[in-house]
Amino acid sequence: MIQTRTGLSPEASFDQAAAMIRQAVADGAGYVLTPEMSNLMQENRKALFSLLQDEELDRSLAGYRQLARDLAIHVHVGSLAVRASPERAANRSFLIDPAGEIVARYDKIHMFDVDLDHGETYRESANYQPGESAILADLPFGRFGLTICYDLRFPSLYRALAEAGAGFITVPSAFTRKTGEAHWHVLLRARAIETGCYIFAAAQGGKHENGRETYGHSLIIDPWGTILAEGGVDPGVVMARIDPAKIDSVRRSIPSLEHGRRFSVADPHGSTGYLHLVRSKA
Repeated sequence: MIQTRTGLSPEASFDQAAAMIRQAVADGAGYVLTPEMSNLMQENRKALFSLLQDEELDRSLAGYRQLARDLAIHVHVGSLAVRASPERAANRSFLIDPAGEIVARYDKIHMFDVDLDHGETYRESANYQPGESAILADLPFGRFGLTICYDLRFPSLYRALAEAGAGFITVPSAFTRKTGEAHWHVLLRARAIETGCYIFAAAQGGKHENGRETYGHSLIIDPWGTILAEGGVDPGVVMARIDPAKIDSVRRSIPSLEHGRRFSVADPHGSTGYLHLVRSKA
């Protein structure tokens, strides 16, 4: 996990992340994940759209693809802000293989529109177009499910990814300090335990140029919910060795993914709504 403190300049933000990716590879990493918003942290609409590029022209993405080729590793860009239309950006994750090819893209589904205490307000939907599809990708050591930050609060997405065969789920994030202190660890551990998946959560950390303060504490969590590695607040590299066999071992021990059942919910007024869990074979 590459923990950064993204600023207002895409070029400087890329240089910061690239240096840490090279450090991680020198220390033995074969897969690296960067946080959400790896190219810029900008909430002012006019300033944001003055810097946005279409995916095909985005220099940060081109730089990450070249880095993957140069280092012969999987580089997973947690997300970049890219232009989706004249009026909307996309918060898009890119999984890049060692040949520099993009093997998966994921647009963040759930928009962070909240009013926190002490005047913190976020309206992600004002600038970003939400995604509509959950995304899976196969790497040599397992199947990955892609999510981003606020998605973490919607457990049905994580169960759907696990039921579709994911053994690893990525959660690149830029959690606020306030929400991170309260919920970051417990939510990530819960998603690992519920799904029997490894959870990879690269995070932004510290006070950013635009004044936003993010929580940091990048985490690598195994399918039992054990934290294997954790960052602090400052930028840095967080590493762990992964054993894919642990996924099957945990799921044999507690096979909850196989135990989902259809059920109904009856409200006090007598109407009944139907909910169900669907287990897909993959």
